Amino acid sequence: MPYAAALSLARETQRASDEVSNQALQELGGTPDLAFVFFSPHHGEETEAIAATLQERLSARCLLGCTGEAIVGNDQEIEKGPALSLWLGRWQEPVELEPFHLALEETPDGFSLLGWPDALTNADPAQAAVLLLGDPFSFPADGFRVMGGMASGGRGPGENQLLLGGRRFTEGAVGVLLQGPIRLRSIVSQGCRPIGQHLVITKAHGNIIEALGGQSPFDRLQQLWQELSPRDQQLFQRGLHIGRVINEYQEAFQRGDFLVRNVLGLDQESGALAITEPVRVGQTVQFHVRDADSADEDLHALLQMDLQGHPQRPSGALLFTCNGRGTRLFSQPHHDTRALRQEVGPIPTAGFFAQGELGPVGGQNFVHGFTASVVLFE
Repeated sequence: MPYAAALSLARETQRASDEVSNQALQELGGTPDLAFVFFSPHHGEETEAIAATLQERLSARCLLGCTGEAIVGNDQEIEKGPALSLWLGRWQEPVELEPFHLALEETPDGFSLLGWPDALTNADPAQAAVLLLGDPFSFPADGFRVMGGMASGGRGPGENQLLLGGRRFTEGAVGVLLQGPIRLRSIVSQGCRPIGQHLVITKAHGNIIEALGGQSPFDRLQQLWQELSPRDQQLFQRGLHIGRVINEYQEAFQRGDFLVRNVLGLDQESGALAITEPVRVGQTVQFHVRDADSADEDLHALLQMDLQGHPQRPSGALLFTCNGRGTRLFSQPHHDTRALRQEVGPIPTAGFFAQGELGPVGGQNFVHGFTASVVLFE
């Protein structure tokens, strides 16, 4: 197998590290190129011990990891109690891996992120990818074309743990630049369902929408309310979202084409709408609602679309799901891992519940909330 994953629920860190490395190496049947380890805060104080054990046992070319409020391992999501999850990948064809640590530092020209790999400058986007784990208190993730998640489990600066090889960090981000025939793709399930029709912004400034198709957002929402079912009216009141089309040049817009953001407020006097994203005139938007059923439907649908659009099925996956999902959203545990397994099959999977998920929508990368961001390896 080109990929392998193992999960341990042992409370003792050394035992957990031994269990996952033994099981994953046996499943892989060789030395891994890339290793990811995700562990609950129960093991946070032993980060360096985890790194030392896995460095010695795996001999991987690149080892990355971080703490997570909840941990993903194959078909399980461990939301309470100790957990340590290991994922291994190996390629038969030559793949370049360049690990790096990013740190925000003050320079004479202002603050800069230092540590980007030199090879990133000339990397071919069609044959390259960046996988990254960041600290939400010290890493500004917006705008970077990466896939991954923001470490969680810590309640303040310096409490989240990042791991790169044999080193431990509590700030910035750790990642790896992969170049070569890596054959990976990703989906970002934002867990929302569109309601109403597409609308074009005809007047706006900053993050304020003043007119949609020549009418105020307030008037548009009043009209939309009358068209909704009683169930959707409940979701509308509970939390309204808005999706912005990323690629306006498409002939039609479907699931996965919208960047979903929260609605901050509505001014009844002016009719203007404030959202958590800058907007401009000419952009196409559509209102969305979110609940457990919508999130379930969206993840299954996007996985099905991915399988239909690619001739080769995935053989491994990394799952970065929001810490607002799990049993905080769904009535049953292990929802996202079980959905992935139901659609794709029992492939090796690892990940964690993140404090912000990184992944592309419409070909552009964003930081998300309430999403399940999945990296699929062929």
